[in-house]
Amino acid sequence: MTERPLRIAVIAGEESGDLLGADLVEAIKRQSGRKVELLGVGGRNLKALGLRSLFTADDIAIMGISAVLRDLPRLLKRIGQAASAIAAAKPDCLVTIDSPDFGLRVARKVRAAEPSIPIIHYVCPSVWAWRPGRAAAMRPYVDHVLCLLPFEPDELKRLGGPPGTFVGHRLTTDPNIATAAQRQLANQEPRERKTLLLLPGSRRGEVTRLIGLFGETVDGLKREGHQFDLLLPTVPHVADLVRKAVQTWSVQPEIILSEREKWRAFSEADAALACSGTVALELALARVPFISVYKTDTIGSVIGPLLVKVWSASLPNLIAGWPVVPEFFNEYARPAYLARLLTRLWADTPTRHAQLEGFADVARSLVAPKPSGEMAAEIVLSAVNRES
Repeated sequence: MTERPLRIAVIAGEESGDLLGADLVEAIKRQSGRKVELLGVGGRNLKALGLRSLFTADDIAIMGISAVLRDLPRLLKRIGQAASAIAAAKPDCLVTIDSPDFGLRVARKVRAAEPSIPIIHYVCPSVWAWRPGRAAAMRPYVDHVLCLLPFEPDELKRLGGPPGTFVGHRLTTDPNIATAAQRQLANQEPRERKTLLLLPGSRRGEVTRLIGLFGETVDGLKREGHQFDLLLPTVPHVADLVRKAVQTWSVQPEIILSEREKWRAFSEADAALACSGTVALELALARVPFISVYKTDTIGSVIGPLLVKVWSASLPNLIAGWPVVPEFFNEYARPAYLARLLTRLWADTPTRHAQLEGFADVARSLVAPKPSGEMAAEIVLSAVNRES
């Protein structure tokens, strides 16, 4: 008799979460030897594995308090829609990935409707940075948290949250990052003409707030007489916005949409200017010196400083335990300053070497006993088997 397929519900609203989900599903297939049927919400990577998303993942990829408040009625409707569909389907497990303001609300509703469904949350919310009360609030409806950072299980325990396991970070075993890092470390000879990598974010709000700053920084470098090429990887849903915004730049970037070309850009870049987020860890592990920048919306800029409890917003800094990467927020992100710092990072300087040493610290700290997808899959399958 053929064993029935595993039914896994997944909620992934971000590109990074979609990648984590796809990696997890592939590992579940390998370990269980069974087919996996997917339901829920996800992007292109999960769709390639058979997910028919209940609605587009872009609907929940919203950043900034103002944006959330503006779209609250629609978000509440989507939360109810996702929770009802998952509870009705009675999957073997629900895995919510990142996007905690959406995914955890879905999880809470699913637990109330069908308490027997195991619920795993992948990517620990930043309870150690802000709103620590979220840890204990998760405990009634989240059975386990899959943590990407080594200090997070202890933080969850300290704050009274659900049990957590450090599964390592998918990026540490990503062959594209490994190849980019090898090429970076092999090409240490300074080049007269530099290559600058620009990463203004994957959300429309991020791109809108940062792309003008990036353009002014590029113009400043050009005015100072620097010779350089620009590489700008982006994602399809913001590509038109990016193309329109760069039309007036003094140096035109090569806009990159494919994953293969993105990693080629990482391997060729002398330095990068990047939106704060997951890409910071990609850059650190690929050994690309960079500056982290971020601009919040109006409400976020007012209340953010009152809520944030952590000394840095950049993952490489938090993992290494010291300020490896310079960070600039809101009005402190000034084009002239960024331009001058970039010239120190793309040349053979102590500033560059110090950052590269920090990146080595980051890589060492993220080593886990097994690849992250495999460890995550073991925990999900253990939860499924307990309920069988």
